[in-house]
Amino acid sequence: MSKIGKKPLVIPAGVEVSLTEKTVDVKGAKGSLHLDLPYGVKIEKNESELVFSIIDDQYKNLWGLVRTLVANMVEWVTNGYEKKLLIIWVGYAAQVQGKNLVLSLGYAHKVNFPIPEGIEMKTEQDPKWNTVIIITGINKELVGEVTAKIRSLKKPEPYKGKWIRYFDEFVKIKPGKSAKK
Repeated sequence: MSKIGKKPLVIPAGVEVSLTEKTVDVKGAKGSLHLDLPYGVKIEKNESELVFSIIDDQYKNLWGLVRTLVANMVEWVTNGYEKKLLIIWVGYAAQVQGKNLVLSLGYAHKVNFPIPEGIEMKTEQDPKWNTVIIITGINKELVGEVTAKIRSLKKPEPYKGKWIRYFDEFVKIKPGKSAKK
């Protein structure tokens, strides 16, 4: 038995959940999400909660997974999802211009990163004058993918800790050649 799958999911006010045999659609204040259900998992709607069940014990590994995915969808259409990137180094910056994020990363040219549909970005300065990129959306998978693509343009290096990193990421600094003396 799945401990997570057995729990009913309470639907908050302002969220609409529509069910068919193979799909779940969740609509909220931030937008709507869609999930195709795997075979073997059933969802029943009772007033303001969803009850999950399986048709046979061989599908018990999907029971808690589907319940968690639907619970996350309800959370994301209500509150959204946010990730932050920190750009550290002198002269490195980012600006949102229309549908593009323009990054100045020490190359001979500026990097134009197109903002995908369903993603919002804004930039800020932190107290140390580093640039912070805030990426928000209702789909955690898409927000994480976009964040990872931006970070991959200039990954943090281990000797000075500069370039693009996640806001809460800790970069262990290596001592370098001068520590050998």
